[in-house]
Amino acid sequence: MNYDGDRVLVTGGASFIGSHLVERLVELGADVRVADDLSSGDTGNLAAVRDEIEILEGNLKHFDFATAATEGIDRVFHLAADHGGRGYISNYPANCATNMALDNVVFETAVQNGVEKITFASSACVYPTDIQQERQRLHEDMVSFDERGGAFADETYGWAKLMGERSLQAFHEQYGVDASSVRIFTAYGPRENETHAIIALIAKAFAGQEPFQVWGDGEQTRNFTYVADIVKALVLANERITDATAVNAGIPDYISINDVVDAIFEYMDQEKPEINHMTDKPVGVRHRAADTTRAEDLLGWEPQYSLVEGLAETIDWYIDSHEEESVRENLESLLHER
Repeated sequence: MNYDGDRVLVTGGASFIGSHLVERLVELGADVRVADDLSSGDTGNLAAVRDEIEILEGNLKHFDFATAATEGIDRVFHLAADHGGRGYISNYPANCATNMALDNVVFETAVQNGVEKITFASSACVYPTDIQQERQRLHEDMVSFDERGGAFADETYGWAKLMGERSLQAFHEQYGVDASSVRIFTAYGPRENETHAIIALIAKAFAGQEPFQVWGDGEQTRNFTYVADIVKALVLANERITDATAVNAGIPDYISINDVVDAIFEYMDQEKPEINHMTDKPVGVRHRAADTTRAEDLLGWEPQYSLVEGLAETIDWYIDSHEEESVRENLESLLHER
């Protein structure tokens, strides 16, 4: 892939995933612009490429700002969203609902400005919740816009992401813009914040929390997917999908929260403390893992990082970039703020 001379916009580009994507696009030779309101992103995430990119700060729900952000752009990666971990999306459904307005403003202004390709960062939360109580890998066809009852998304955040996919399909159908959606499954890695499961668990271990708090019984599973693999899927989708098809970006493995806790303490070479399983906390669906057949077929994509490899990168980053005493003193607020 060669992006030399391509003008690329990354909305939400100062965020966790967005900043990693920006770095990769710069490596590929793209001329990158970031648009972000910095409500959860941080320009510090872009320090490695700050002198090579353009950063616009503003609210993409406002047409004037979105128009300016998409002007002169060839490709858009739309990652901007109001979101957080499970606690956030459970407690702030109205905030998450505003993503529907955000997505449509970005798509409309992009098309008006002649953008050629749009890739939308969707979510595994688009999948029906009732089929995630037992272990069955989620395939893209388990969501349908054509069948009665073909959708049953996970909370307001999931419905907003699903409507974002449908809106992008509509813009493709009406205006012919090349489009793709990538359903991201439980991403983790450096620069993620403590409202998400793996970073929250690392922070608790780093701070020496005892008893160690785990939401739920810890046997709920997710397919934790390292950020570099997510970025690769986004870039490939933008390159190879034109008809608004959605693809999964996740691993096919079921990894329990208890397994993650064990792996964290093993890597940090610490004795695991007493565990307090907090069964009154929101935990979402029981089991979630991705069927990656379509991504393999259309993108030639498969995840490269194992949990052990990804955790090593993430734990090393967290320890190097955080002060133990500060994390200990601010742990509760870190776990609940975006």
